Amino acid sequence: MPDLVSVNYRKYDGSLHWNLRMRRLGEDDHGVWLGLPGGAVMRKGYGPMVPIACAHVILLPRDAWWTAAFNAPPRETEIYCDIATPAEWLSSHEVSMVDLDLDVIRKRTDGSTLMDDEDEFAEHQVRYGYPADVIAAAEAAGRWLMDAVDRRAEPFGDASKAWLGMVDGERP
Repeated sequence: MPDLVSVNYRKYDGSLHWNLRMRRLGEDDHGVWLGLPGGAVMRKGYGPMVPIACAHVILLPRDAWWTAAFNAPPRETEIYCDIATPAEWLSSHEVSMVDLDLDVIRKRTDGSTLMDDEDEFAEHQVRYGYPADVIAAAEAAGRWLMDAVDRRAEPFGDASKAWLGMVDGERP
């Protein structure tokens, strides 16, 4: 039986955001790697299950204000980083973090790197009352990710390939 982990992204008020169950693949210098094959599902809050077309792996770094999803082809988004509070392991089978809205994305089609949802980040600073230290940490993580993802600095170079190979082509 695979070692499954419940991955729960929450909003700053504690409400459940994106959530899914993923297989623990292993750990390296970059953090803990979890994976799902194409055809698996995730959900937003308590809404309906949403199918995931392509295999992907998520990296949960230690003590960093982000997580990163690495998607298999032909998905247009090669890398999708969520700016979030550091991952908190509630048990060996459950991890949670607060999604702080900002995202850093690398497109597969042209290799461009972009920051997304800056408007949502500004709106939620007011709506949820993000403290100044949370805002500063999120902005610093965004700047660091924009540079690291664009330069293909590890783990945004080849580090994900072996992990992705462990789930690509699997069926749930």
